[in-house]
Amino acid sequence: MSTTASVKSRTRGLWVAYGTNGVVGSIRHSDDGYVVVMSGADAETGSYPSLEVAKGALYSHMRPGSGWPRYQEH
Repeated sequence: MSTTASVKSRTRGLWVAYGTNGVVGSIRHSDDGYVVVMSGADAETGSYPSLEVAKGALYSHMRPGSGWPRYQEH
């Protein structure tokens, strides 16, 4: 007789946002959603329900007139 352990797992990720002058922030997947941290910040900007909402939040904290950043998953 064999037993099988069922483990509930969730894929987690880290996305780094690159602007024209380098890294502008990151998004980390957590149990509570997607956490945005801007480069050089001492604290998280916030937690958001989806990756797309988090990307928009990160962009809204960039300098006015900045282009949309390039996101690279790590």
